Amino acid sequence: MQIDKEIDTRGLNCPLPILKAKKALAELQSGQVLKVVSTDAGSMRDFQAFAKQTGNELLDQQTQNTDYIHVLRRR
Repeated sequence: MQIDKEIDTRGLNCPLPILKAKKALAELQSGQVLKVVSTDAGSMRDFQAFAKQTGNELLDQQTQNTDYIHVLRRR
């Protein structure tokens, strides 16, 4: 999967990972892919709700050690 932009939000708690993702998505073109790395366990459900509310597609979510990885495609 091609990632067009990646942001690191490790150490930030809700709502900061979502706010940073929203800003990063605004800089992308429609169809481009954003990867967000977070350490906030709540970000798993936060990004699911964010994708549903904004219409951006949540392509993947996974946990790697203490990191939570979210991959979104801009609508």
